[in-house]
Amino acid sequence: MPDDEQVMVQVKNGRVEMLAILFERHHVRIYNFFLRLTANRPLSEDLTQELFLRILKYRLSYRGESKFSTWMYQIARNLHIDQLRSSHPDMAIDDLYEEPPCPQPGPAQKTENGQEADLLARAMERLPLRKREVLLLSRFQNLKYGEIAGLLECSVENVKVQVHRSLKELRRHYLELQGGTR
Repeated sequence: MPDDEQVMVQVKNGRVEMLAILFERHHVRIYNFFLRLTANRPLSEDLTQELFLRILKYRLSYRGESKFSTWMYQIARNLHIDQLRSSHPDMAIDDLYEEPPCPQPGPAQKTENGQEADLLARAMERLPLRKREVLLLSRFQNLKYGEIAGLLECSVENVKVQVHRSLKELRRHYLELQGGTR
């Protein structure tokens, strides 16, 4: 079975039907990534579909210098940023990334995994987008710090600091929701 990089090279070389393999391998993870970022199921479905359309559209830009998943998540991040810009044209993108989301309950709160998972999901939703994104990439999407550093265009040490601070804030929110103290 060819790995992702080999499949993507075939897509790049004109065998666009091979994109179906990449879709099958990654669409659930990508959907969950978008869902955890947006807390909006229909939007996450649309973004997932749009991501694979962009992979097809930009296939000639694939160089294979990094893992396919790193390239794919870069497109996913850009797609999410485009969506944020279109839905909030009056705000700077940096402001959107730093602004905590509104405290209204979202679909991520309706989990079937019990109260602990619900509290964790609600605590994640309280994180500013930038902190949520770095945790999603490192803990849920299992990207290595070096891959995340490439996506965020920063050093590995900076990623480690961001993950540490994000986990610390996530813990604080979790304890607050649980009724505990900091």
